[in-house]
Amino acid sequence: MSPEIIFTLHLALGYVAWLLCFRAYLLPKIKSMDRVEVHRAIATLHSFRFFGLVFILPGIVGPNLPASFATFAAYWDLATGVLAMLALLTINIRPLFWMFVAAFNWVGVIDLILDYYHASRIGLPAIAGQLGVAYAIPIIYVPLLMITHVTALYLLLRPKKAPALAGTARAS
Repeated sequence: MSPEIIFTLHLALGYVAWLLCFRAYLLPKIKSMDRVEVHRAIATLHSFRFFGLVFILPGIVGPNLPASFATFAAYWDLATGVLAMLALLTINIRPLFWMFVAAFNWVGVIDLILDYYHASRIGLPAIAGQLGVAYAIPIIYVPLLMITHVTALYLLLRPKKAPALAGTARAS
């Protein structure tokens, strides 16, 4: 099998596996959680996006990984992670918290979409071995990041449920 097919298969199966996991374990939990706690959990996951800096760390990735891909992915990951950390630090200042939640999710989605674009433009699947040990990031980590970003943005854009009025009885 060619490197392109293996990389594409790995990426697709990464999404399938995370979507199955998300549907079975995370979605039922999310449905029962307060919206602040859901966004806090998602921000906690994304606060580790600083790890994307490994794309520019010599010895971790191959010397032929195009800098146009590596540098963009590394710094946008860092920006997303810092914004997620700021969301976590401002949880008790709700207007700031919501601003940082929206910011890290939009920056993160834009990052991942542009990373896919750059990867396609440079033919990354054919040179996926240049990712070195960072190969696991797009295959295992990125699908979960994208799924949680989409979930967070859906929850942010969805109208809030109106609280039930206490003491009101339904007519029989």
